[in-house]
Amino acid sequence: MKKILIIVLSLFLSSTLMAAGSDSSSGSSSSMGDNLYEDAVKLVKRAGKLEKKDKTDKAKKLYAQAFNKLEKAYKSDKKNPDILNYMGFTTRKTGNFEKAEKFYLEGLSLKPNHNGINEYLGELYVQTNRIDKANERLEVLKSCNCKEYGELELIIKTKGSKVY
Repeated sequence: MKKILIIVLSLFLSSTLMAAGSDSSSGSSSSMGDNLYEDAVKLVKRAGKLEKKDKTDKAKKLYAQAFNKLEKAYKSDKKNPDILNYMGFTTRKTGNFEKAEKFYLEGLSLKPNHNGINEYLGELYVQTNRIDKANERLEVLKSCNCKEYGELELIIKTKGSKVY
């Protein structure tokens, strides 16, 4: 009975990790690319925890490591907007807004209604003081009935404080 519980729990945790930060219905990718993507997502989550503890230098190092894995994953799966979403996210978190914007826009060219990309691109626009463009991203998310809409809306409303 214990073994069954452990198996069920591990399956649940792995499926939860895969769902975090991704949009369903993205393209298929190779096994190697999947592993690199999963490893990168784990690094991003660890970096986020470090950021919350104001350990930004350590967080940036993890974001850079995640980006390297994502770059390799992208080489084997160029049609996956989730990879581009995280490439944009990790690049933005390390301070390269111009490069991050390019990744987000490339991801949107593959899937214009990708909730994560639209939210994160909106956050980038807030960070770079382009509120009109952030509101455009919010408008795209308006009918999604998703958490990304509420998160971006809050960031736009509180643009002076560092929520993103």
